[in-house]
Amino acid sequence: MTTPQAYIVAVARTAAGRRNGRLSGWHPADLAGQVINALVARAGIDPAAVDDVVMGCVGQAGQQSFNVARNAVLSSVLPESVPGTSVDRQCGSSQQALHFAAQAVMSGTMDAVIAAGVESMSRVPMGLPATLPAQHGFGFYVSDEMKRRYPGVEFSQFSGAERMAHQYGLSRQALDDYAHQSHLRAIAAARAGAFDAEIVPVAARSLEHGDLGESHAVDEGIRFNVTREGFDTVKTIRPEGGLLTAASASQISDGASGVLVVNERGLKALGVEPLARIHHLSVMGHDPVIMLEAPIPATQRALQRAGLGVNDIDLFEVNEAFASVPLAWLKALEADPARLNVHGGAIALGHPLGASGTRLMSTLVSALQRRGGRYGLQTMCEGGGLANVTLIERL
Repeated sequence: MTTPQAYIVAVARTAAGRRNGRLSGWHPADLAGQVINALVARAGIDPAAVDDVVMGCVGQAGQQSFNVARNAVLSSVLPESVPGTSVDRQCGSSQQALHFAAQAVMSGTMDAVIAAGVESMSRVPMGLPATLPAQHGFGFYVSDEMKRRYPGVEFSQFSGAERMAHQYGLSRQALDDYAHQSHLRAIAAARAGAFDAEIVPVAARSLEHGDLGESHAVDEGIRFNVTREGFDTVKTIRPEGGLLTAASASQISDGASGVLVVNERGLKALGVEPLARIHHLSVMGHDPVIMLEAPIPATQRALQRAGLGVNDIDLFEVNEAFASVPLAWLKALEADPARLNVHGGAIALGHPLGASGTRLMSTLVSALQRRGGRYGLQTMCEGGGLANVTLIERL
């Protein structure tokens, strides 16, 4: 009996928009609907053949509330018969959506599932689902038992990123060098057309000015005039002894992304060709205080379970939540920096929280196709001390 397989047959993402920028005029469900439409068109399938839509979204409030996945379906070409469900695993939400989609088709209960993500950080500010209820007397997410288990702790991704920088001996210069490199790689990739196969051009629309009368197809966060000297002028976020700055952290962004996942029965029934096979998927919990270190042990365990060494992997996508995360990951894994985030990362391209997981996967699949690599690995740090790991094999 053969082991069931899951295949990625189409990828799509919007170019990211800056906060209050060129995508801020889009309702997030409509923006996600554009990605769904693109996946269906790129695969050339009947929209009714999609069994489910699993969509990651972190800020599930306001315009992203009431099951944004279903609302995106109703804003797309998919018929009403296609369901949708929304996932929150913090920054890894759409990577987890991909895992759920893969597990569904591998089980044989479904044959074709769209895994996607969306986040409009312009319309639903970061942290709103926690801060808004707290401000109105409805409590906070940190429970009494959590306080007893972690006394006096303020759960903070920024604090975790600073702790990682110090723990792994990373200097301010190294962090800024890495951030500068992220922009240089993103510039080179954009100019070479490396993102063309993944980006879905959409109308540029802003909250302030409405329809801008042009297409949005280039990540708005890329600083094409970047200089290394400019990073030295940015103040550290922590005034005393801080190492990280806004320039060495991911950009607050708007965006949507997705991939279409099918099994072997789906390949035959839909007549589609696979781009990649999902070789391994896992998730791991780790220290919720330092919080962002989880990708390191999660990657080590994933490689061991997959029977692969770090040097067997051709390309890595490690989300650039802060520069200290991929740099610490590189140091701990002793991985080749030339294989990491080869087209830049969230420092340059933006980090629309719930959309970043399948954005990274879209970029990873495209980069493997362009370079002819075999294996790719994606991992992300996630709020609460979590990390997903996905290994794919290009076909």
